[in-house]
Amino acid sequence: MTTRHTAALCALTAAALTSTLLIVNAQAAAGSDTGPAGEVRIHDIQGDTRTSPLLGTTVEDVAGIVTGVRTYGSRGFWIQSEQPDDDPSTSEGLFVFTSSAPTVKVGDSVLVSGTVGEYRPGGLNSANQTITQISRPQVTVVSSGNALPEPVVIDADKVPDRYAPKGDEDGTIEGRRLQPHRYALDFWESLEGMNVRIGDSRIVGPSTQYAELWVTVKPKENPSARGGTVYGSHGSPNSGRLKIESLTPLAQQPFPTADVGDILRGRTEGPLDYDEFGGYHIVARELGTVERRDLEPERTRPQRRKELAVATYNVENLHPGNPQAKFDRLAEGIVNSLASPDIVALEEIQDDNGPKDDGTVAADQTLRKLTDAIAAAGGPRYQWRGIDPQDKADGGQPGGNIRNVFLFDPRRVSATDRPGGDATTATGVVKLRGKAALTHSPGRIDPGNAAWNNSRKPLAMEFSFRGKPVIVVANHFNSKGGDQPLHGRFQPPNRSSETQRHLQAKAVNTFVKDVLSVERKARVVVLGDINDFEFSETTKTLTAGGVLRSAVFSLPRNDRYTYVFQGNSQVLDQTLVSPGIKRFDYDIVHTNAEFADQASDHDPQILRFVP
Repeated sequence: MTTRHTAALCALTAAALTSTLLIVNAQAAAGSDTGPAGEVRIHDIQGDTRTSPLLGTTVEDVAGIVTGVRTYGSRGFWIQSEQPDDDPSTSEGLFVFTSSAPTVKVGDSVLVSGTVGEYRPGGLNSANQTITQISRPQVTVVSSGNALPEPVVIDADKVPDRYAPKGDEDGTIEGRRLQPHRYALDFWESLEGMNVRIGDSRIVGPSTQYAELWVTVKPKENPSARGGTVYGSHGSPNSGRLKIESLTPLAQQPFPTADVGDILRGRTEGPLDYDEFGGYHIVARELGTVERRDLEPERTRPQRRKELAVATYNVENLHPGNPQAKFDRLAEGIVNSLASPDIVALEEIQDDNGPKDDGTVAADQTLRKLTDAIAAAGGPRYQWRGIDPQDKADGGQPGGNIRNVFLFDPRRVSATDRPGGDATTATGVVKLRGKAALTHSPGRIDPGNAAWNNSRKPLAMEFSFRGKPVIVVANHFNSKGGDQPLHGRFQPPNRSSETQRHLQAKAVNTFVKDVLSVERKARVVVLGDINDFEFSETTKTLTAGGVLRSAVFSLPRNDRYTYVFQGNSQVLDQTLVSPGIKRFDYDIVHTNAEFADQASDHDPQILRFVP
């Protein structure tokens, strides 16, 4: 169990859901089949909504068979009833939180007494759903070595296509009666804590350092060209995605390495759990084996003599303190996977001492180390252009001072340098010899605009290729941090981060309009980590008025992704062009996001055109 999981799971909180809190005598639970006096079964505790009708009450001698034991993180065990009801919306499984390492074993028949609670991963006010559990338990082992309840076998036919019901007036779905045959989130919730099983499943999210991977139980659901699952064109969350973790501690059994497109072969079985890092998942007591499909990182073709090649690459918090191996991997990708583009826009270049917060803002050492590695890998001796940010003004990792930077090959491209640009000075557009020209090159776009508060400012640069000017704008828009999760209690989820991205998109769109008002056929390339989908309102705002078009639409739908998040292959990085660039060849080069071994978490992209 990693620090990430432990920090969240150890913050145990009984969710004070006052709108659904019912303090009742266990024997009087509405609708329960309690049998003999005082007997409460697991389905009585779970109820037919997301929160227990017995929340806050003390229950006695709840019977079940132990189906899984967790000795790390949020310690406890799962039990499942041998006397299920006939209601598909009430789960027969339950987590028992013990705080210390449990002493029960899988297969024990137990009676559990304690307090019914709801634990919300991420804290009481988070947008995550809750886990129904018994805490402060007293446990009696009746017998051992019992057969486990037959697992619920999950396949494509069982999981509904519709992802989630719409929330009530307050936006939440917690008070709604579960409809497991209609909505995927209801289906998963109806199995909370139960013993479940999947068979052979395609892996759609690579294994991570947190000992997890993602599969799909719906092999025909929006498949990508390389074995993943593409986030739908209308925001379809892909209901067949499911995270897999191992119940066995890493110290006892290493987690398998897997890339997108590999197959998790055989039986994977264990309790169905929920956490803030992806929602519902199987905590595998029995884990299938990974059948490798040997997915290869892509390589794009070299640009032709008359083609200008412009690429963008988020290099994920690069600074001199990173291992040399990371610089070498990034360099190899630029030289071989991207075929040494003429211009490379880089995102997440950190200052010369990375996250150390001492006022340093220069990034010369970072860039020298990267360009040296590129040259050593057989690439060009790139030059660079950039503007140092104000200390702690551009967001990102505290102390890192990330910024956008251009690399360019001086053998093929010349930089049109016009001094005067700095962290707070905006570049403008003027007419020079009949062409649109930047007043400051490199220069920042409208850096005083509140749209860029605590966020990276776009970097504009004028280049000349074969005597023709091209304006390139490197971007890194506001991240999705703070958005409500797809799997959370609010449906549809609120994406609060979009507000700032819309303002940023408007600022860039206005800048491009200024360029085109000076020169209608100006060649402008806007690219980088836009942190939003190709069908998003952010993209619509960027392209408003026809001043830009996103190159991603030139690709087949199953190849439109630059990032893999929780099993969804999706577009975050984009390249957009002005109408003056009529024809182009665009490629997303899949080298990172689908692989367990990554140089970055983003895939680079490249645009080639004849100016």
